[in-house]
Amino acid sequence: MASEATTLTVKGPHGERDMRISSPSRVLWPELGLTKLDLARYIADVGEAFVAANGDRPVSLQRYPEGIDGEMFFSKNPPKGAPEFVRSVKVVYPSARSHPQLVIDEPAAAVWAVQMNTIVFHPWPSRAGNSDNPDQLRIDLDPQPGTDFDDAVPAALELRSVLAEAGLTAFIKTSGNRGLHVFAPIEPTREFLDVRHAVIAAARELERRMPQQITTNWWKEERGERVFVDFNQANRDRTMAGAYSPRALAHAPVSCPLEWDELETADPKQFTIATVPDRLRTIGDPWADMHASPGTIDVLLKWWERDLAAGLGEMPFPPDYPKMPGEPPRVQPSRAKKPS
Repeated sequence: MASEATTLTVKGPHGERDMRISSPSRVLWPELGLTKLDLARYIADVGEAFVAANGDRPVSLQRYPEGIDGEMFFSKNPPKGAPEFVRSVKVVYPSARSHPQLVIDEPAAAVWAVQMNTIVFHPWPSRAGNSDNPDQLRIDLDPQPGTDFDDAVPAALELRSVLAEAGLTAFIKTSGNRGLHVFAPIEPTREFLDVRHAVIAAARELERRMPQQITTNWWKEERGERVFVDFNQANRDRTMAGAYSPRALAHAPVSCPLEWDELETADPKQFTIATVPDRLRTIGDPWADMHASPGTIDVLLKWWERDLAAGLGEMPFPPDYPKMPGEPPRVQPSRAKKPS
């Protein structure tokens, strides 16, 4: 018996490509009845903006063969059987190992990733041709228990001011869940550790200005009901859902770029794979000109050095990273040995 399959015609810079979609009626979002074909059509609809935001970058794929309620795995090496027009690039991980990762150059490549059961796309903050030097400074505002999206909004607005004082132009998007992602285009002249230090410097400055609302504490038990500035998302091989990427949540939300003047009235639950294509056609892409005038992290690194001189040192790295120079002990405060 022949397997169910269909073909979706996808427009791109090289004309149209007919992309095969197997099991098109497989339900990915059960509450809404949205299928694999619905997702492929969404990616094709937003393809130009999706590639502008996520293209020419190493991408990790978050794959759900049985839909959002089934098992999930991350795919860093490109799945086998890629079409000839889909490329990859070798990147170096914190372990010093290197592997190829998928690079999306056109909407059809993203649709092929959907065919391979990808729901969430995680692009690196660096370009394929210079993967060691990010061209985006990214800051993840993560509301902790007891806080929500509405608490992240004033934090993002103040963070925009902090970055402006450092000579950077900030862009904003929903995370697709409760948080916000703030990006700033930068010249790709510094490696990941420098960019991490720049993010920590900005995070500490934001925390000084909003100490009751913001925390940079890595350990969850110390964060309280505040918005956590996740500086470790700036590390090599740490990624977040890309702009216009769907998320694996029941209402099929999208990590959606916003204009700054939309932020205070935005409802992140309204940005879904059903609504975002019309939004793009109506108002355009708020991130279309993101990389027109990149800045530098020079001022933020001066703030980092200032804080070092004041006794504020390195912050903890994720547990799967090699121990880093100057890093504090990796132990929860409540489990740390008390001085005798």
